Amino acid sequence: MAAVLFTGSILAGDAAAAQRETRIPQAAVDAAGELRERALASDLGFKITESLTTEVGPRLAGSEADARAVAWAQAKFRELGFDKVWTEPVTFPKWERRSEHAQVLGASAQPLQLTALGGSPGGTVEGEVVRFADLAALEAAPAGSLAGKIAFVDYAMPRAKDGAGYGPGGRVRSRGPSAAIRAGAAGFLMRSAGTDSHRMPHTGITRFDEGLKPVPSAALSAPDADQLARLAARGATRVRVALDCGWDGQATSYNVIGEIRGKGKPDEVVIIGGHLDSWDQGTGAIDDAAGVGLTMAAAKLIGQSKLRPARTVRVIAFANEEQGLYGGKAYADKHVAEVRKHQIGAESDFGAGRIYAYSSSAPDYAQAADKQIAEALAPLGIEHTPGKGGPGPDIGPFAAKGLAWARLAQDGTDYFDYHHTPDDTLDKIDPKALAQNVAAYAVFAYLAASADGDFGSAPKQVTPPEE
Repeated sequence: MAAVLFTGSILAGDAAAAQRETRIPQAAVDAAGELRERALASDLGFKITESLTTEVGPRLAGSEADARAVAWAQAKFRELGFDKVWTEPVTFPKWERRSEHAQVLGASAQPLQLTALGGSPGGTVEGEVVRFADLAALEAAPAGSLAGKIAFVDYAMPRAKDGAGYGPGGRVRSRGPSAAIRAGAAGFLMRSAGTDSHRMPHTGITRFDEGLKPVPSAALSAPDADQLARLAARGATRVRVALDCGWDGQATSYNVIGEIRGKGKPDEVVIIGGHLDSWDQGTGAIDDAAGVGLTMAAAKLIGQSKLRPARTVRVIAFANEEQGLYGGKAYADKHVAEVRKHQIGAESDFGAGRIYAYSSSAPDYAQAADKQIAEALAPLGIEHTPGKGGPGPDIGPFAAKGLAWARLAQDGTDYFDYHHTPDDTLDKIDPKALAQNVAAYAVFAYLAASADGDFGSAPKQVTPPEE
């Protein structure tokens, strides 16, 4: 993990807080045990997730379906009896996908299954494919060496429980097109950043370095990448790629926020949530209807507890995470002056696999409370792993401004089999695993909201460790 770097001095209030040990009252710990068992027996998280994926389906940021998802979230918060519901606007560039096709030309003519990368321009390009084993090989290609050709990065992302392989795989997607353009390429292809062997390509956002003219850029399914690699090994292989997609002005969506109000310190909040948008091929079940559904359910169950926590539990359904963390950045910018009132935050955005580890950014004086949370999570099969991991994606921008964060690590062994593909659908979610997630988030948020003392949120510039 990256080091946590503090720039600037610790403020006087932080120094005073450091003299007090944060602990959680025993009555709250006892209540959390009962909450945990209620959550495990509940199917509310799955019902909410099913509702979003069925009634709205795919929710590409800025689309008509994205607007319906915002309306759905507001209505669902109210249906669940949240004490306060509101929206906050988030504006961003709007990207649209209309159609995409590719084919091998010549003696071995055949179709290829691919998908445009988010942010790609439209256009039709035709040229000889040049295969590169990884991003470094493409970045080493001399300027002009790919003139009129199509760069193809054939990097296979490794499978990992914690999703560690996504870093290198994601960098191919984000940096590969610009490297191809610098070498003179007319187009860019990559093996999808995924771990499956299905003929379903994985999309995702890409970027083009300033000053470069973007070229059509797409990801091949794993079997099609294999096929193209075999053809290229036999000799010169020409491919035609036709993409109809691109940017179309600006759009405004909304962070949708619901609160279960605390008794005693209602203006202080624990934030949990997921992102409301999705890519457009599947129904966005694991990415990230599950995160929205399980955190809504966790807060609802907290609201039904006999002993309400002192602080408010705030659930955020973030806008447009997929194309650049726009919702998370907007929330951080709007609420930065209130960072001290934010006890701690956690986001679920890694599918619906069972949570297996817990960690947080709690300072030394809050370690006792952090351990109490970990002990309450242990019956769920969750290990305390201090010092590991980082904040969820939409929590990251606020964590960089001083928000304390927690990580409830989900088993992502098969997450990248479905991530950003048409196969991201409700049937990939195990209801019992989702109930375990609901229980974990309910226990975490309830105990953090009940603590005597804080977890270190304060105005400061931080480089949070990566998730």
